[in-house]
Amino acid sequence: MTNITIRIDDRVKHDAEALFDSLGLSISGAVNVFFRQAIREQAIPFPIKAKTAEEKYNEYFTPQTVERILKSEKQAERGQVITFTRAELETMEAGEIPQRALDFIESHKKAGTANDA
Repeated sequence: MTNITIRIDDRVKHDAEALFDSLGLSISGAVNVFFRQAIREQAIPFPIKAKTAEEKYNEYFTPQTVERILKSEKQAERGQVITFTRAELETMEAGEIPQRALDFIESHKKAGTANDA
């Protein structure tokens, strides 16, 4: 037996441990299975390839995403948009909503356009 030291992201290690544990394997056992399979096949035992530009496009531009983009374009054409400064966005990340955003939402609710497509 010999030891191998590898560096791996903490989250990947945690997720791998959980998966392998559910399969009745330790990380060491799973690595041994991988090595043995690679030796048997004389190759990496699964395909390794980069996604094509079309695959990346289709993964990002789902029908739901395209629908949201088109809805946003229509809202922008009607002036139903509001922009924020970096400071306002940072404030919003902390859980606070700028008053002018609340006013914008309220004015569009009153006009009946807050949820229009």
